[in-house]
Amino acid sequence: MFVRLSAAIAALSLLGSAALAEGAKPTDPQIAHIAYTAGVIDIAAARQAISKAGNKDVKAFAEDMVRDHEAVNKQALDLVKKLNVTPEDNDTSKALSKQAADKLAELGKLKGADYDKAYVANEVAYHKTVNTALETQLIPSASNPELKSLLQTGLKIFQGHEQHAEHVAAELK
Repeated sequence: MFVRLSAAIAALSLLGSAALAEGAKPTDPQIAHIAYTAGVIDIAAARQAISKAGNKDVKAFAEDMVRDHEAVNKQALDLVKKLNVTPEDNDTSKALSKQAADKLAELGKLKGADYDKAYVANEVAYHKTVNTALETQLIPSASNPELKSLLQTGLKIFQGHEQHAEHVAAELK
């Protein structure tokens, strides 16, 4: 079954604000909000999967997503408090939130093996896109060394998520 890519993935890969399209780098407060929003999106998707998935490996994967993304988001919140920085909502984070809600609604209509496959396929695509955005846009644009370090740590974790999701997807075929 072909699962269309989430619109949130497209938004993240494009880092959709007009300023970014014009070549301006996102600011650290914008980067913090985009990264945090991406984590919240994956937590929401994982919580849905925990309640809807039928496959034990899919549920276990979703539980890992909740644990890991909550931990990274806690570190991000701790860092912005320490630096006295207020994460800045922006066009990209707003588009991500809206489009993720649409994707959750789409996934919510599925059941059984169809749900399991669609959720895991979305997780593979989502992590590929988030990892690419981290590598090519967010990490290079971050000016604060602690923020950059946190993003680099997150990237390593999320690359592992991508591999784990690919493994679970292969087992579902």
